[in-house]
Amino acid sequence: MNVTAVETRDWYRITNVADSPVTIDIFDEIGFWGVNAAQFQRELAAVTASEITVNLSSPGGEIFEGIAIYNALRTHPATITVQVSALAASIASVIAQAGDRIVMQSGSQMMIHEGSGMCWGNAADMLQMAELLDHQSDNIAQIYADRAGGTAEQWRERMRAETWFTAQEAVDAGLADEVETTPRKGEPAVEPSVSARWDLSVFNYAGREQAPAPAIPVVEPEPVVASTPDAAEGEPHAALQASATTDEAGEPVEPEADGWAALTAHLIQPPPDPWAAAVAHLLNPVAQRGDSNALKEAS
Repeated sequence: MNVTAVETRDWYRITNVADSPVTIDIFDEIGFWGVNAAQFQRELAAVTASEITVNLSSPGGEIFEGIAIYNALRTHPATITVQVSALAASIASVIAQAGDRIVMQSGSQMMIHEGSGMCWGNAADMLQMAELLDHQSDNIAQIYADRAGGTAEQWRERMRAETWFTAQEAVDAGLADEVETTPRKGEPAVEPSVSARWDLSVFNYAGREQAPAPAIPVVEPEPVVASTPDAAEGEPHAALQASATTDEAGEPVEPEADGWAALTAHLIQPPPDPWAAAVAHLLNPVAQRGDSNALKEAS
């Protein structure tokens, strides 16, 4: 992701056919060579079709241009389908997130990383550039989090590592919805290698083949506790105790002895009541009858 523009060349094309979905092809750097997002927005605003397909294959480009294109697509009233035909790297991966549906075509890749840029000046200028890049990386991480889940900081960690995803890995991470394994009739085959078209040496890794596997968190399912209909109300552990009496095959198992309970049993017994012991003979009918007989004999 860069922040400067130099010379002019076209990097996208919008095809508007009457009564048909509109196709937008983005097959080059994003705005880096001077075609700005304002021109893209003007052309996109003229599209009145209800469906737009964006064919995307780009190594990225300028941060602000990419975010402007992302927002232009995201806020357009049409249903947007983004098809990553070979590579959606850097800010192009952000543009991909504008799709209502994101399709990774066979052999395609996606890459996310921190914003980068060039600065000439004194220490204050460089600190200002560092602050700008950090802020923009936070914005981009939030876009990933809004689409795929997780927190912006978790996505910043993946961006710092420069994470490359295969088509299926992008789906697993939540950055895409599906993998299309075969091209539709009449469409060209997917490019066999993303490194064949662009020089990816500007990145830490020249494609997914040279990059480590992405850190995709595995969400463990929460344990399901079976309830029993005759569990006593107010005994929260009754269902757990019932489910622990059988093994996976349904065979009964003996519960293990609770050694700690045996050791602490005397601590939870109620202490003896000395007053109760002193008056016990007064409450015992047998003892009372014996005392009465003794008094009669004495008289």
